[in-house]
Amino acid sequence: MNNKERKISSSKQLIIKPRREFLRKGVLIGTLAGITGINLVSSCKKETGEHEVSPVEDLMQEHGVLNRIMLIYDNCKARLVNNEELQVDALRNSAQMIRSFIEDYHEMLEEKYLFPRFVNANKLVDLVQALYIQHHAGRILTDQILNLGNANALKNPDNALKLINLLDTFNRMYRVHEAREDSVLFPNLRKIVSRNEYDSMGEDFEKQEHQLFGADGFQTMVDKVASIEKQLGIYDISYVTPAV
Repeated sequence: MNNKERKISSSKQLIIKPRREFLRKGVLIGTLAGITGINLVSSCKKETGEHEVSPVEDLMQEHGVLNRIMLIYDNCKARLVNNEELQVDALRNSAQMIRSFIEDYHEMLEEKYLFPRFVNANKLVDLVQALYIQHHAGRILTDQILNLGNANALKNPDNALKLINLLDTFNRMYRVHEAREDSVLFPNLRKIVSRNEYDSMGEDFEKQEHQLFGADGFQTMVDKVASIEKQLGIYDISYVTPAV
């Protein structure tokens, strides 16, 4: 088997494994969701008088954080392409936020609360499978970005080229990924769950966020992203305003 054939074979394994894992877990998690859904539907929502963020609004706000980190990735990629100084700490801190806030939290919510419900309802199953596979691929890309995103590794020009490709690949996939979730998956969630179940999901999301990131978890992440943007000189959005 030549190198090209080995790469193709390896690529297929990466896709087949998570697909099988999804199909295996999808039945199990979906079944559990059907059981626990009884309690969710019968739960009562407290009227606090405070503005409450819906589950879909919550997820889409988190996509906003993802998009801002992808803009940081774009900036880092451009610096590498132009042989400009790369602020490695800005890249690494961004990748670590992708790992903790997007992969370990945001995507976990989707895989635990959304994907099984769509599978149980037999709605958008092909899309859900593709999204699940992309979550797995994203983790691999983040591992590789963190592995190459250090000063020692980047002394090797080949590693710089690899990092450019990784950042480009990550952003290309996730821009399609989050756009399809925002415009197709999320709008259909209300069609397959009851009002009480939908409200309970929002409460569960909030609890998870507070447990992992504190009472102001989302704002903390926004502030961290803003700090990196300022470090790179891209915080003031007027830098993208065309002269017309």
